[in-house]
Amino acid sequence: MDTVGLKARILNAVPTIALIAGAALAADYVLNVLIRGVPSAFTPVTTLIIATAVATPLSYWLTSQRLRLEELRDALSASVESKQKAIEEAEEALAKYREADRLYRLLGDNLTDHVALWSRRGERIYSSPSIERISGYSAEEFLNLPPTAMVSEADFTRVQGVIQSLTPGGPPASADYECIRKDGSVIWLESTYSRLGDGSGILLVTSRDITERKRLELDIARALELAEAASAAKSDFLANMTHELRTPLTAIIGFAEVLRRSGKLDETSARQAGHILDASNTLLSVVNDVLDFSRLEAAGLELDPAPFDPAAMASSCAALVEERADAKGLAVVVETAETIAPMNLDGSRLSQVLLNFLSNAVKFTVHGGITVRLLQRRAGDEALLRVEVADTGIGVAPENREAIFDRFSQADAAVSRRFGGTGLGLAISRRIIDHMGGRIGVDSVEGEGSTFWFEVRGPLADAPSAPAETVETLNAESGVRLLLVEDNAVNRELVKAMLEPFGVIVETANDGVAGVEAMRQGEFDLVLMDVQMPVKDGLTATREIRALEGARGAATPIIAMTANVLPEQVANCLAAGMDDHLGKPISPSKLLETVARWSGRSHAA
Repeated sequence: MDTVGLKARILNAVPTIALIAGAALAADYVLNVLIRGVPSAFTPVTTLIIATAVATPLSYWLTSQRLRLEELRDALSASVESKQKAIEEAEEALAKYREADRLYRLLGDNLTDHVALWSRRGERIYSSPSIERISGYSAEEFLNLPPTAMVSEADFTRVQGVIQSLTPGGPPASADYECIRKDGSVIWLESTYSRLGDGSGILLVTSRDITERKRLELDIARALELAEAASAAKSDFLANMTHELRTPLTAIIGFAEVLRRSGKLDETSARQAGHILDASNTLLSVVNDVLDFSRLEAAGLELDPAPFDPAAMASSCAALVEERADAKGLAVVVETAETIAPMNLDGSRLSQVLLNFLSNAVKFTVHGGITVRLLQRRAGDEALLRVEVADTGIGVAPENREAIFDRFSQADAAVSRRFGGTGLGLAISRRIIDHMGGRIGVDSVEGEGSTFWFEVRGPLADAPSAPAETVETLNAESGVRLLLVEDNAVNRELVKAMLEPFGVIVETANDGVAGVEAMRQGEFDLVLMDVQMPVKDGLTATREIRALEGARGAATPIIAMTANVLPEQVANCLAAGMDDHLGKPISPSKLLETVARWSGRSHAA
């Protein structure tokens, strides 16, 4: 016992000792003095000493017991309070557990998705009531079904593979599969599997009915398949129609050009031949516009940015329409700022837009002139290019200015009847400029003229490289030996009429078989190969010719001369082993340039 506790007990015992000693003195006095009458027998000191000696240990013991009882009472009270608090906390926790259990059961009973728990041994240990809505089986029935009862063997094996890949506490995995309901009908389920990470090895599975989603996916897949088939049919139709239109146009345009340039026609006949040529070129332009717009709608627009000179583009496009403008007495002027820097944009597409503007300006202008303006505003390494084509033509009414950029649209029916055209050129131009992130529009005063313009922004570039070589022109002494593989007799005659005056010796073959045999028997500087031919097409013939030439170590240039002009068709020609592509209808100047460029140039086989 510590000193402080001992001191406290002694101090607590003093009052008791004093009380006992006082009681002993009082008893001694009463007995000896009052009752016996013997005062000499009253000995207070002795009585006090004896009483103190007896009372001290007794008082100390009594005090100790009283203090111990008080300590026990306090401890018991604290224990009772602690147990009462524990009981209250337990009751509160039990109430929370019961509420949580009620909510979980409420959730489980009303879930549209099915929740199931599987033991480590592959036994079902819980199923939410929603299984009955999904499968037709009650939860009790479902718990007693074998695992393979509702799925095919293949799906069961696949799902087991998914489950075996799970790790405790790891990410979940999902699988779609067909489920056989109690009534024999088949539905689609999507199940998500996860292995609990608490060491129990329990597998948690949540499943939902995705039959409607699968039906929609199948419907979308079928619709996509039909759309792709329709698109393919459309593409095939366009390709075939383009080929069938270009083939006769080749003869019409080609012979009209031959007649006009022959110098043997009188003035009236020459003018009529010119009319045939103009009308044929107009028809060709319509075919090209329809084909171009169809490609833009079907596959979008792929840009091919490269360094180009905007000023050179403007001059080149103006030169292309100059002959038609001169025939109407119209002057075509190109105005540019002092310095127009090269830019990195798709110059070919911008040329297409500018040429459309110029062609329209020539078509709709009767007198006056046409002006091409180029403006460029630089900002660091970029620049904004604005191209304008101003004419003094019929103009466009305010209410028609937006509509003319829509497909198959012109200012009004009277304009269409008077000037012709499909109304596709500006629609194509708008799509090109929009795809480049630019702007396109028109400012016009009806009866006075129009200014069509576009703006595009792009990076500045170094000057485009000049052509690496110059091509010598053909002359009557060229002596080029050329093999023409063409099934159309009119086209064979046309090509000979175009080339023989320039010293080109043309040998012909009317199909791919004859063409291969001609290459087997002789040597030529160049081959012009049609693609669509009976017996053997041009692609197959080209592959066979390349196989024949493999042993020689060199190959004769083969140029596709065909009405197949779609990008994928051109790519097929090059993939078959051809070196270049010349689209029909044939331009005499382009034919001569191609023959001059490729004649006599063998390359590694």
